Amino acid sequence: MTQDLTDRQALMLHRRRAARAPALFLHELARDDLLDRREEVNRTFTAPAVVTPFPEVWQDALPGATIVPDAPVLALEEGAHDLVIHALALHWADDPVGQLVQCRRALRPDGMFLGVLFGGQTLAELRACLAQAEAAVSGGLSPRVLPMGEIRDLGALLQRAGLALPVADAQAHQVTYRDLFHLVSDLRAMGETNALAARRKLTPPQALFPETAQLYQTHFPQDEGRIRATFEMIFLAGWAPDDSQPKPLRPGSAAHRLADALGVSEHPLPVRDVRDD
Repeated sequence: MTQDLTDRQALMLHRRRAARAPALFLHELARDDLLDRREEVNRTFTAPAVVTPFPEVWQDALPGATIVPDAPVLALEEGAHDLVIHALALHWADDPVGQLVQCRRALRPDGMFLGVLFGGQTLAELRACLAQAEAAVSGGLSPRVLPMGEIRDLGALLQRAGLALPVADAQAHQVTYRDLFHLVSDLRAMGETNALAARRKLTPPQALFPETAQLYQTHFPQDEGRIRATFEMIFLAGWAPDDSQPKPLRPGSAAHRLADALGVSEHPLPVRDVRDD
């Protein structure tokens, strides 16, 4: 039996706390980028749905859209939508393929899926400084920052979920903060603090965060005494399969030679006898 990655109760508690005084600028940035990507598609979507932990970010962005939380079982009707967006929550999913499969099932044939989640370079600076500080203070390590997927792995999830014409790309955003404690404050206001099921639930050593703050300032300084934090967003796109979509040609079925298309001469390679090698 596999252990859950996420403590869902803790995650919901963190998100409710964030909703009281939110700092959702990264969610808004992701929303705007997703909407730009939708506009690049020459199609009008009439029945969109959005999976998001913060519905207020999306409520005025797609009029008439169905907006649902990123629960393990998504409240989406099968075949009801021509566009499904999964917005900056997939990194917390215990079963990301299952989330994508549910989105695909909610799509009509040739419907579009768009998703965004935090990728593996997110908070790399914080991860490194916390690990070094905890090793120095307590002589060990504990899970404190969510492990996040790399683009090559996340792109493969689209195919595993049965989505056609899959595309994955990444954008890294660097945000500067006055110090570590202002960064942590923003993470709390986004509901992105530690909700790992395997996290240590004991009070951290008193010296841990001052030591982390000093290491952060030393290794990742910015102008005017500030520090930087990286947030990598990985964007996913795919389509519900449909017979109208382009299909790859069978090997050997080309009707024209590449040399003719390029206007060059074709020179066969000499035959090499490898028996004497």
